[in-house]
Amino acid sequence: MNYSMERGGDVAKKPMPILLIEDDIIERKKFKSCAEGRADIALVGMTDCSDEALMLVKDRLPEGVIVDLELSKGKGDGLQFLSELREAKLGLRPIVVVTTNIQSEVMYNHLHDFGISFIFSKKQNGYSQNRVLDMLLLLRKSLPILQNGEIHSGLATVESPDEIRDRINERIDAELSQLGINLRLKGRHYLNEALYLLINKEKNESSAVLYQVADNNRVNYNTVIRAIQTALENAWLRTDIDTLRERCPVHIDVRTGAPSPTEFIRYLSDKIRKTM
Repeated sequence: MNYSMERGGDVAKKPMPILLIEDDIIERKKFKSCAEGRADIALVGMTDCSDEALMLVKDRLPEGVIVDLELSKGKGDGLQFLSELREAKLGLRPIVVVTTNIQSEVMYNHLHDFGISFIFSKKQNGYSQNRVLDMLLLLRKSLPILQNGEIHSGLATVESPDEIRDRINERIDAELSQLGINLRLKGRHYLNEALYLLINKEKNESSAVLYQVADNNRVNYNTVIRAIQTALENAWLRTDIDTLRERCPVHIDVRTGAPSPTEFIRYLSDKIRKTM
């Protein structure tokens, strides 16, 4: 088996992307304030729902995750998330730190069985949000990378072509679903195919990709364009505008109320490629 990509080096010099799973509003505000005041941390998401947390891990690709074990004011619980994370098919698994009000040796042993890197009791003396963030940074430098749940001596395996294809398609599906692009529309199918071709660099221009999609599906170019335009207009009509602006800040055609197919594909393929 071949290995590459050490966690140390240049990676450790970049801000560490962190996902926070916490239901206490005050605690969330404190973590957000601490992260915003540091150059070595980038808070890429917050949620109080264990189901949404797994989606955010796949979507935002955090290097570290802070999990509140109880989530009594949110939905689900930290153990549910940890169980689903362990079963999830991920490329590189994030470093996970648990924060909890529970002080139980049995529970701590159970958490270590999940492969938890560190457990913070919120009741212990000296507990602070910055200490949690500092620990993640320390673990980032010292822990071996986890590839599909297995330790590989600080090195991540080189993925097979099938694994790369599946990972790209998962990212495409996640992005299109977040934007509310309907799975039942033919344009969604064409978008998936076009984005994959462009991200995989089988074509260099979005217009050339759309001609390729038309050839692959034995339809003409205009049929593909109309189907994608319909899917985009449907999404931009139904999805919350703040979500659209945050996830896809592209030029909107005033005539259609949605981006053009070529501009949308160009933007989204670049966005996904940068996070792969």
